[in-house]
Amino acid sequence: MAALRAVGGYEVLGALGRGDDLGGAATGADLVVIATPDAAVASTAAAITPTASTVVVHLSGSLGLDVLAGHPRRGGLHPLVPLPDAETGAVRLRSGASFAVAGDPLVRSLALALGGRVVEVDDRSRAAYHAAATIAANHVVALMGQVERVAAQAGLPLGAFAGLVRAAVDDTMALGPERALTGPAARGDWETIARHRAVLSTMANGSGELGAYDTMVGLARRLVEDPSRLDETPAVVAAPRAVRDAA
Repeated sequence: MAALRAVGGYEVLGALGRGDDLGGAATGADLVVIATPDAAVASTAAAITPTASTVVVHLSGSLGLDVLAGHPRRGGLHPLVPLPDAETGAVRLRSGASFAVAGDPLVRSLALALGGRVVEVDDRSRAAYHAAATIAANHVVALMGQVERVAAQAGLPLGAFAGLVRAAVDDTMALGPERALTGPAARGDWETIARHRAVLSTMANGSGELGAYDTMVGLARRLVEDPSRLDETPAVVAAPRAVRDAA
């Protein structure tokens, strides 16, 4: 709501909460935004009396338009940017973020008014789209949690790796994941990986840290498609099986 007020051109009528009567929410409004958790979107939409001229929109990344059934004009608007709190969200929603849109054309106009980049995602692709978004945001944060824990073993704070993380993300966006990948998994340097695994196994919850590391080594190896980048000695070819068996 704060982001719409900031861009101007919109009159924000206010918000309704759990204890409010939602029946007349669409009366006198051009747009109703359902900003509930995914599990409550359908029931919230069903509680709103349909109005022919009002667009009812949900902000879910994973849900299709079927959850808004009964409303003649409906849409989906999902910002591809983390919104940890209202103040930060109001800024980020106007920062040129991408918005996944579906349904009524007003939704696209809303994203453009916020200065966003628009991507069309239909109902059939919604689950895959949201899985990618979750990996890009939540899983990256979880991975940084592991970086923080492992860095502590060397007496270093997470911030010491900030430049490395930012450069890796920048390279990935500029070059693509395959060309941006560096490090021992890309080179097939199994001796270095074995040293990593040894120290991880000694940490608290070592099996969890080791399992996460092995999973990421496997994902990194999937990017290595050019045989010229690999050390194809027999020892290295056998190493992946040895690494898995040692887990």
